Amino acid sequence: MKIEHIGIAVKDLEASNKLFKTLLGKEHYKIEEVVSESVKTSFFQTGESKIELLEASNPNSAIAKFIAKRGEGIHHIAFEVEDILAEMKRMESEGFRLLNKEPKRGADNKLVCFIHPKSANGVLVELCQTIKDETK
Repeated sequence: MKIEHIGIAVKDLEASNKLFKTLLGKEHYKIEEVVSESVKTSFFQTGESKIELLEASNPNSAIAKFIAKRGEGIHHIAFEVEDILAEMKRMESEGFRLLNKEPKRGADNKLVCFIHPKSANGVLVELCQTIKDETK
């Protein structure tokens, strides 16, 4: 439907929030921890899309490993979908390698699934669907 957000791996969320506040001319609207992913996130609204800053909350997390290997920078691009299960099925049928078999709860009230970068020209792609029913 659209680019939902661009995820940026950062070493220091507080310092990066200040930098992006200056860059974008506005404050972040939310800080949230996703315990299952060992990450602390901060979101900035930029028109229809968002910037998500990601700081590792555990030295063994995917974000910590990403920063150790590549340094700070763009980590993933997320696309909004209406039906994540249907989109996951479509992606698999088109030959994309999914990193998870079931969608999981992510930050900012989303169900998420990631596509392996090796099947998307080296880009980690996230599919995300807004959770409409809080019982999920």
